[in-house]
Amino acid sequence: MELTYQEIIRRPLITEKNTRLMEMNQYMFEVHPAANKIQIKEAIERTFNVKVKKVNTMNVRGKVRRRFRKRGAPIVGRERSWKKAIVTLEPGYTIDLFSQL
Repeated sequence: MELTYQEIIRRPLITEKNTRLMEMNQYMFEVHPAANKIQIKEAIERTFNVKVKKVNTMNVRGKVRRRFRKRGAPIVGRERSWKKAIVTLEPGYTIDLFSQL
């Protein structure tokens, strides 16, 4: 399956942990589950015009959610699973995520 670089990056992840990582020149993104590290690196470099030093990826499993009715069996569902990429940039490069929102 051939992905274009617009399809690879789904959204930046802005959390407390990510804002601390930004100080170390690392950024988190939700990416397409079928994308590999080389594709993610090229997509980040093309989209944000930066040089990527390293890419770490992880698959995040969806959590099980339960809702209980007044009577009867609980309703059990599952969040979707997704892939996260932590991108480390070369020194001197930054991504301004807050202007992109």
